[in-house]
Amino acid sequence: MNIIIFGPPGAGKGTQAKNLEIKLNNFQLSTGEILRYEIKKNTEIGKKIINYMNEGKFVDDVIVNSLIKKNISDPKKINKLIFDGYPRTIEQAKNLDILLSDTNQKIDFIFFLNVNKEIIIKRIEKRRILEKRSDDDLNTILRRYETYMDTTRPVLDYYSSHENYHEIDGGMKINQITSKIEQILGV
Repeated sequence: MNIIIFGPPGAGKGTQAKNLEIKLNNFQLSTGEILRYEIKKNTEIGKKIINYMNEGKFVDDVIVNSLIKKNISDPKKINKLIFDGYPRTIEQAKNLDILLSDTNQKIDFIFFLNVNKEIIIKRIEKRRILEKRSDDDLNTILRRYETYMDTTRPVLDYYSSHENYHEIDGGMKINQITSKIEQILGV
């Protein structure tokens, strides 16, 4: 089963994706982790990525799509993907449709973790202290949140008409969100 988990930065996408990865024996495909890996390895792509992230912008679709493509076509990951933070733009959503179609796959469930800005700020401030992520300072958080709302809202509109789309109150406690998702999945 392939799943998309949406939500603004700090909504808990990664936490829920990790829970599902274990529960379903699937593969979490976190664009954030993929991008941070490129930065850590100090690749040419990584150098471009850090500039986007530090400015609070989304990384260019061409870069993200190329990194996603190799994961989607990996035979051991077919129909076992949990997309965490992808797609974030209409172009990425269309690219995902093509990549999945090319590999005879589909999205089975789409979850949107809807969280207000105040909760996001509190969560990311806490994450910044615990995980020491360079993209978690307050100004970057606010830019990323606004960029998310401006850029990703059309993607949510794109998917919200699908019968497998589910909006969840992302302000709930982690275990409540997990229970809600598992209830919808029937696991």
